[in-house]
Amino acid sequence: MPTGSLRPLFIGLNVGVYFIQGGLWFLSCLADDVQLRTMGYIISDIFLAAVSIAAALGFLLYGGRLFLMLQRFPIESRGRRKKLREVGLVTSICAGCFSFRALMVALSAFDRENLELDIMSHPLLNVIYYSLVEVLPTACVLYILRKLPPKRLQGGYQPLPAQQGQ
Repeated sequence: MPTGSLRPLFIGLNVGVYFIQGGLWFLSCLADDVQLRTMGYIISDIFLAAVSIAAALGFLLYGGRLFLMLQRFPIESRGRRKKLREVGLVTSICAGCFSFRALMVALSAFDRENLELDIMSHPLLNVIYYSLVEVLPTACVLYILRKLPPKRLQGGYQPLPAQQGQ
C-alpha cells in the first residue's frame, strides 16, 4: 500500500489537534464566568479523551494489521516469531495505555471534585498517574524496540564496522 501521503496527513492531524487544544485552553483562560471556565475545561478534557481513544484505535488498527500480515509469512522466515511478539506487545501496551488515559481523563472531566488528575497538593499521586500512563509505557516500548535494524544507504552498500573509519 502507498504510504507517501501518510506523513503529511500525520503532521496535519497533529497540528490540528494541538491547535484545537490550545484554542480550548485559551478560551478557558479568557472566560470571566466560573461556569464558562469550568465548561471549557470539561470540553478540553473530553477532547483529550477522544484524541486518546483515536490513538488507541489507530494502534489497534495498524498494529493489528501488521500482526496479521506477519502471521501470513511462511513459518520458516527468519525472525518472524520475534517480530510477531514485538508488534503484539507494542500494540497492546500503547492501545491499553491510551485507553486507560482516555478513561481517566473522561472520568475526571465529569467529576472534577473527586477525581482531579493534576493534583498540585499531592505530587506523589501525580507521579504515580503520569508514570503509569506516560513513562512506563514509553520505557516498555523503547526496551522492546531497542534493537532496530540499521538504516540502509541509498546505494544498498553498507560498510562494515572496520571500514567506517577509512
